[in-house]
Amino acid sequence: MDVRSALLVHAAFEMTAIGVGARLYALNLRRHGHGSLVRGPVFGVAIGCLVGAIAGSKLAVWLEYPHLVRLYWGSPLLVFTGQSIVGGLIGGLIGVEIAKKLSGIRRSTGDDFVMPLVVGIAIGRVGCFLAGLHDDTYGVATDMPWGVDFGDGVKRHPTQLYDIAAVLSLGLALTWARPRLAAEPGLEFKLFLTGYLVWRLVIDALKPVPYSYFGGLSGLQVLAALFLIGYVPIVFRQLRRLA
Repeated sequence: MDVRSALLVHAAFEMTAIGVGARLYALNLRRHGHGSLVRGPVFGVAIGCLVGAIAGSKLAVWLEYPHLVRLYWGSPLLVFTGQSIVGGLIGGLIGVEIAKKLSGIRRSTGDDFVMPLVVGIAIGRVGCFLAGLHDDTYGVATDMPWGVDFGDGVKRHPTQLYDIAAVLSLGLALTWARPRLAAEPGLEFKLFLTGYLVWRLVIDALKPVPYSYFGGLSGLQVLAALFLIGYVPIVFRQLRRLA
């Protein structure tokens, strides 16, 4: 697949993921009586999530590829250099919390996001897989029988498919536990975010590292680890209340 076709395929799946995720989020809001996505305080939360996710995604990419910041500094190209799920999730969370403060929403809003995120990430990763070498989400070379040749004669870990399997498994586990988690609003989202970031710490070890930080970690691994250090104690405190 040439670069143009790969980018078009990736963009098509990315837009589909966003559209399906937004639709599922709106359905969750209606089902749980939490308001409308297109008006009222919830609209502000959605905007906060979107702005935070975009900002977090960009910052994470720049952390992952600091050489691109130097290369494209002062150029509009710097704004269009890739996306990051890790950065988008963390930035989206921060954006939602800021929007809630501004709009006076006190209730937890995260649980409505969980299944839309699960489905959206899974759809988006299909696009990453089909884009192959033109997307920086493939794994390192492997001799495993399920290694995938993306067109250059080298079999690599299909880490995009691993990510799909992991996020769907996490979603199924949280769906099974939902009746019990419902006693602690917001806990389902916290467990999703924690589980996914821990997964990324592990699976990103099977990906090429464009810029190595301490311990050989990539920028995204460093970001995930630093966030988890502060976030995991919050999750455990809420889990103890559930026990």
